[in-house]
Order: sequence, then structure tokens, then C-alpha cells
Amino acid sequence: MTTPPFVKHILFATDFSEDAGRAQEYAIHLARAWDAKLDVLHVIEASHVRHAETESLGMVGRSRAAAARQLEEVRDDLARRGTPARVRLLLGNPGEHIHQAAREHDIDLIVLGAQGRHNVLYGLIGKTAERLVREGPCPVLAVPGSRKDAVEVLPADRPALIRHILAPVDFSTPSLDAVEYAVHLAQGVGAAVTLMHVLEPASYDLDCGLGMIEEESSKRDYWNRQLMDLRDVVTAFGLPADVEICGGLPSDSILACALRQQTDLIVMGTHGRRGLSPERCGSVAEAVLRRATCPVLTVKRGKFDPGHRRVVPNVLDRHAIKGEQP
Repeated sequence: MTTPPFVKHILFATDFSEDAGRAQEYAIHLARAWDAKLDVLHVIEASHVRHAETESLGMVGRSRAAAARQLEEVRDDLARRGTPARVRLLLGNPGEHIHQAAREHDIDLIVLGAQGRHNVLYGLIGKTAERLVREGPCPVLAVPGSRKDAVEVLPADRPALIRHILAPVDFSTPSLDAVEYAVHLAQGVGAAVTLMHVLEPASYDLDCGLGMIEEESSKRDYWNRQLMDLRDVVTAFGLPADVEICGGLPSDSILACALRQQTDLIVMGTHGRRGLSPERCGSVAEAVLRRATCPVLTVKRGKFDPGHRRVVPNVLDRHAIKGEQP
């Protein structure tokens, strides 16, 4: 079964950092996979340092000239590699301009470095990436560079290939939407999918007995059946898929699974049953973004054509969406 490409226009936002250079490789890879249009945007962040007006204007002029040269180099490199792109240079707030450009040009996917050169916020998430994950009008692919404190340091020349996708799911509607996105992305790039569910540890008191242990075993069996049902839906679509169910803190389990399975990409929703705080992205997605050594694609809302036929249902059954036991 084949479906029309669901990513037709990609926006690659660069600040010319190491992470951005790595992200550029993924932008090229995905643009080729879907024969998508590619835009490249660089935003010169307005200086907050007070200067005399003439000095400030001179600084902006020099920054603009330097950025324009770097942007031309990126454009020429893309053209040589058979991926022509339209480039734009703006001055102002990066997050705001990227968000606005994505809306104005009907962008299907934003690709950028996870950290960038400046203003690291919340661990290893750059402030622009964090804001776009939280507020962006389309899915966001955040690509980390090599990190000295990472459990696994990726070589700088590692090919930007996506052959194995990890899709965590808690069976909430947002997480099922993210799995839908992962399935179509996997079809586009020829990847296999691992569906995983994390059973968070229960708290026990001293009166815990055999009944509590049996209940936890029953929960594990129930969620494993749900996961197997979801796998059957994915394999019926023609994709290789396997499942993993484990216990522990969600972000730790997701990251451990990604390392164990040598995952090329994590695709997950920005919120699930834990909800979404008004000022930060979902706690699990944020924690994964902070520490992941592979790219993380977050889906706040998937962008599909009006006539899109879903592979993954919005709800597997009424128990799954409510987190109830049958």
C-alpha cells in the first residue's frame, strides 16, 4: 500500500552551529525521500546590548553581510548535492520568525539543531527549539550534534539515514497521532518501527500483598495486548514493526530503548496522559529532548491532507484511551 507524500514543504532553520550542520543532513535526506520543497532560513537575533545608534546599525550591517555569505554557502552546497533550496535572511527573534514562516508558507516539517550556538535552556534544548516544539504549527525535528557528556557520542560524519524509528505510545489520542505520523514517515524513508509502551512503577506500602502483584501483572498483560494490536495495524500497512514494553520512568525507558535498539529517530507526541503545561512542552518529551543522542521528532499536531486515510485509529478502544482495565 502506498500513500501520497505527506511532507511536501520543509523549513530548515539554521544558525550555522554544529547542531544546525547536522540538522542540514536530515533536511536533505527527508527532502529527497519525499521530493519535498526545501526552504532555508537564518534569523539574525536582534542584539539586546545598548549601543549608540550608528554603532548598532554598523553591527547589524556586518552581521547581515556575514550571515548572507554563510547562507549562500549553504545554498550552493545544497545545489551541488542535488537539493535546490530557497534561502531567506531575517532580523529579529528566531522563534517568532520561524513560527511565522512555517505558517505563511504552509510548512509541513521544521528541521533545526537541538541546541544551537547560544542561549541553552532546560538542559540541552536550545530556547528556539524548545519554543517551536511547544508552540510550532507543525511537527519539529530537533537534531543534536555530538555531545561530550552523552552516553553515546555520535561521529560527526555519521550518515543522516533513518532506518529504525522508535515510537513511544501511551495510547492517548495525541500519542496515537504521533504513531500515525511515524508510520507514514517510516514508509517514506524505508524504515522499520518499534512501538514501545512504558509501565510507570507503582508505589507500594507495607501492606502490599499477592493481590497487588497480580494486579500489576494483569496490567502488563493488558497493555502488551494493546501494543500487539497496534503492531498488527502497522504490519498490515506493509511495514516491519516490533514491540517493547518496559517499566520505569518514561523518559529514562525511552532513551534506554533508543540506545539499546540503535534507534535513528524517536517520534513522539508533545503531550499524552500527563498533559501539557502552559509554559513548557510535555514533561516526557522535554526530558527526552534534553538527553537524546539521536534526532527527536515531536508531533503536537500532524499535518495531513483533508482526504488522508488513517492507518492508526484515533482510539484503539474505550478502555485504552481512558487508561481503564476491562
